[in-house]
Amino acid sequence: MSDVIKLLPDAVANQIAAGEVIQRPASAVKELLENAIDAGADNIQLIVKDAGKPLIQVVDNGMGMTQADAVLCFNRHATSKIEQASDLFSIRTMGFRGEALASIAAIARVELKTRTADQQIGTEVIIESAKLNSQNPCNCPKGTGISVKNLFFNTPARRNFLKSDQVEKRHILHELQRIAIARPDISFQYYQNNQLTHQLNKSNLKQRIANLFGSNYNQRLVPVNENTQIVRISGFTGKPEYAKKARGEQFFYVNKRYIRSPYLNHAVDSAYKELIPDDAHPSFFLFLETAPEQIDVNVHPTKTEIKFQDDKYIYQIIKAAIRRSLGSYNISPSLDFEQETAFDTDRPVKDRPSKPPAIRIDPDYNPFETDRPRKDTASGPPGKTTPGHWEKMYPADVDLPVQEEASDRKQFVISPDWESRAPEENGQRKFFQLHATYILTPVKSGMMIIDQHRAHERILFEHFSRNTASKKNHSQQLLFPEQINLAENEAGILKEIIEVIKGCGFSIKVLDNNNFEIDAIPSGLPESQSLQQVMEGIIENVHANRDEFSQDMYGHVLRTMAKRMAVKRGKALTEEEMSSIANNLFACEMPQYSPTGKIVLQIISHRELSERFK
Repeated sequence: MSDVIKLLPDAVANQIAAGEVIQRPASAVKELLENAIDAGADNIQLIVKDAGKPLIQVVDNGMGMTQADAVLCFNRHATSKIEQASDLFSIRTMGFRGEALASIAAIARVELKTRTADQQIGTEVIIESAKLNSQNPCNCPKGTGISVKNLFFNTPARRNFLKSDQVEKRHILHELQRIAIARPDISFQYYQNNQLTHQLNKSNLKQRIANLFGSNYNQRLVPVNENTQIVRISGFTGKPEYAKKARGEQFFYVNKRYIRSPYLNHAVDSAYKELIPDDAHPSFFLFLETAPEQIDVNVHPTKTEIKFQDDKYIYQIIKAAIRRSLGSYNISPSLDFEQETAFDTDRPVKDRPSKPPAIRIDPDYNPFETDRPRKDTASGPPGKTTPGHWEKMYPADVDLPVQEEASDRKQFVISPDWESRAPEENGQRKFFQLHATYILTPVKSGMMIIDQHRAHERILFEHFSRNTASKKNHSQQLLFPEQINLAENEAGILKEIIEVIKGCGFSIKVLDNNNFEIDAIPSGLPESQSLQQVMEGIIENVHANRDEFSQDMYGHVLRTMAKRMAVKRGKALTEEEMSSIANNLFACEMPQYSPTGKIVLQIISHRELSERFK
């Protein structure tokens, strides 16, 4: 039997290695930017054409390379970062394995121009499919410029698996964001098809975040600072009210290296427990500084996953640090006891004599006289019913039957004659609000409980749907047009769906890459509503349901508008407002359910109430 084990040719081995490190154009962008940072650059230009497949170029003003290094850097495992195995546990640079340039050169045509400060002439190196084509002196500024052309030209299968240009552009932008956030001391310029889309000047961390994701992030962030013997934590976390349904701006850095860690993400989520809904996720930009020997970064080809020696302690420290920051800025909930008015007394003053309570008696009071006004000197605060008028607390209602038929236990089904179920008193139906969340009203079969937010959501959704279907006068002009600023990825999504937005009643135009102006809104949308938050909610919904969005574009937008505009839980309503919600709800086609399929109302029958008192 002949031998079957053979050594792979270098070209094949390089392509296999490239498949692990360079998965898409954004992977090449990440490696090139990290090399520029390791070279000590404080100004970096990223130039991309057509989502990176024809051209990715990174130009920096770092230390540059000598003629020999310019050729040697393309060999596999050629690195200046480590010399022996023990160096793996003291790494503070972005790269160290010497695989990035070799992997890129194996699947693209690469041109490198570089010069050190002490050289008059630089070096130009051209490599294609890991083979050196030419090496010549050239005239170039100090630093390094590297161009990657025709990425995956010799691996067509990998090229065919790339997504659309819009998707690949988003991945490239995400890599730029991850690196730029970690290094606000470096200026970045990002050119897309010869157009400057991002100019990130040197700044502090908060300004860098605002430059990347919009100026409104200045008001959305809370600083986090915690220093322990194990780890030092710094950065910012988002206020609970700005939490999103989809995981958006969530960034973890360890020693300024971006990482992914579901375990640490869970620590942040647990810190927001009871502050945000279970299906919402906060934004955060957290930096962990720890001794290099306490972590292992050499566990993943792209170096985005690491191992901690004390991960359980770090989990608890992150959770406590965020809770403490939210509490310091009066964001986390505090105990709020409703104090009895009888205890509203001044603080005791030293040496002041105690004054006994005075007892006042009404000699003319007759408990059997109900028609005469009572002289009640101990009446409660304004707006509260005093014991002398207790009957006003219990309005007349239908008599509770002693026995009910078994059929009364059936679930209440809404019918067009629902109004006949509700008793009226003096021509008006009585409504009550419970916990500023539920609307209660008596009906002949018992008591109806309405979720005010879901009910209003259903009302608005059907209102917008009718206007959108009719396409007649369903927009109202704003007195003053409103400008909104979005993050780059949000602006890209809005541009994709802008025609759908216009079809829903908005008049919107693009001012520049990330800024938009709205001068008309759908009728029924109050002008006091934050259009910034409405648009962000629509974009978030589209991003989270992209597959379903193409099938029901207008439905997704209208549902998001209704959800954002609907009266929130916790808002006190007048009886007229509660009556309006109830009347409009039962004028809807589907009053039982919200636009997302959740139950809007419940009926508690007389029998259920009677059972409670047995």
